Amino acid sequence: MSFTLHGIPVSSGIAIGYAHLLSHTVLEVVHYVMPKQLVHEEVARFDAAMESTRQELAGLRGNRPLHAAAEFDAFLDLHLMILADEHINLASREMIEREQCNAEWALKMQMDALVAEFEAFDDSYLRERKTDVVQVVERVLKKLTGQPGSVPPAARPDVRMILIAHDVSPADLIQLKPHQFAAILTDLGGATSHTAIIARGLSTPCVVGLHRARQLIRENDLLIVDGGQGVVIVNPDEQVLVEYKLLQSQWEENRKKLKCLKSTPANTLDGTAIELHANIELPNDLAEVYENGATGIGLFRSEFLFLNRDILPDEEEQFVAYRAVAEGMKGLPVTIRTFDLGADKQLEGVQRVASNPALGLRAIRLCLVEPQLFRTQLRALLRASHYGNVKILIPMLSGVSEINQTLQFIVNAKQSLDDEGIPYNREIQIGGMIEIPAAALVLDVFIKKLDFLSIGTNDLIQYTLAIDRTDEEVAHLYDPLHPAVLYLLAHVIGNANKAGIPISVCGEMAGNVEYARLLLGLGLRQFSMNSAQLLCVKQCVLTTSLPDIVTLTQRILRANDPLKIRELLEKLNAA
Repeated sequence: MSFTLHGIPVSSGIAIGYAHLLSHTVLEVVHYVMPKQLVHEEVARFDAAMESTRQELAGLRGNRPLHAAAEFDAFLDLHLMILADEHINLASREMIEREQCNAEWALKMQMDALVAEFEAFDDSYLRERKTDVVQVVERVLKKLTGQPGSVPPAARPDVRMILIAHDVSPADLIQLKPHQFAAILTDLGGATSHTAIIARGLSTPCVVGLHRARQLIRENDLLIVDGGQGVVIVNPDEQVLVEYKLLQSQWEENRKKLKCLKSTPANTLDGTAIELHANIELPNDLAEVYENGATGIGLFRSEFLFLNRDILPDEEEQFVAYRAVAEGMKGLPVTIRTFDLGADKQLEGVQRVASNPALGLRAIRLCLVEPQLFRTQLRALLRASHYGNVKILIPMLSGVSEINQTLQFIVNAKQSLDDEGIPYNREIQIGGMIEIPAAALVLDVFIKKLDFLSIGTNDLIQYTLAIDRTDEEVAHLYDPLHPAVLYLLAHVIGNANKAGIPISVCGEMAGNVEYARLLLGLGLRQFSMNSAQLLCVKQCVLTTSLPDIVTLTQRILRANDPLKIRELLEKLNAA
């Protein structure tokens, strides 16, 4: 049966491929009661899943990879022990018989009880073993539910896989990046969530906020994804498939034409030079930076070096990563942001419970209460500055106290390198992000104490409008064109230009062609965005005359009615 789903479009492009459901088994277990005569069969089904999982683990042990870590056997032995534990095995069988419930529910209840026991231990090592319990139970649940959990190869060389998940964290997306899915669909999420941002950076069509995609779509269903319109067509008929193959071909042809602009200087029609930089997550993103002709790295999100791992990167590992980017850019500017952890990007094993993590201990706040972690990163950044044009960017600053503490940390890090005779760029520039309204309103302090500024529009809009940008229920209220947001942008850009301090925008507004002329009209001359968006913005720059857009930009700033602002923006983009 063919049907259509509508969600929030977050990354343009058209993809045609087969559905692959990313399993979240533990979160999706349902409870039902069965007739007494079927209980025996349910116990047998449970036993079969347990035995299949046991054989799977034993098979892994018998086919130990040649270069596997020394802990590989111990890891499998532990999982086999958990599988045989009476709390998992015997207690689950007894619950099925006693309460006449389904095997999945009994197993999850026993897992929850066992996890609670582990969480009560004082010893941190024992507490962490709860993760092993969850991993073992997930294996059994996948056997019981028949839900695939691994990433398979593409079904056909000419039609790729489309990932469908209830939700995907930024860390998950980075892990999945090598599999090169044709598109990504999620039930949850908003247009400016970090997941959406990374999907755009991968040049992958993406639709979020679909609500029930994982329930309605089956494994290997044929899908058409229109990332620009937020439309997903499931099992399309032949005529629709032909139409979208044509649209897909046209889309790809337009992308090829844009590639011709790669080496063209980003100058407006009146000859004003505009800097177009790239945002990256990891050093291996440099290939896309080169491919799209960026003239620098405007934002290296260093926190992605810290995700998806049990052991934090030490100074040497960080130094190697930062140096690789600095050397790879061959003298072009590389702005590295100190880790912006917290909120939706948590360290493995140290998740903090907070009623509102977006307003909690994150970014520079976390750095200042974890001084050893911060010192390690600063030393690595300073060492890397010897090998290229490295700048340090501090996220989520709100006032002078945090600036002063941060600058003192940098002074101390420099002194420690001096003591050891390790070279670094003594004139390295230190910048601050303007992403909290308080920072925009006390801009004079930032201008006096810092070398450059970068506006993070994603958080600036979120905090100005009190909108959780990851919550699809309020995502429609997230509005970059809200008069308050436009006032703050004009205030920051205008005053930075007046003071002669470099100012850029590294948030999602910078990579959205719809807002490019507006930002140019406000006085912005440096943009930083995901590499995939760079050539589209360059095309807009090349067709813009700054004298022609100033008047319309000022009219937009004076307008208060959202409809009027939209109308004026359309005129601006048609100029």
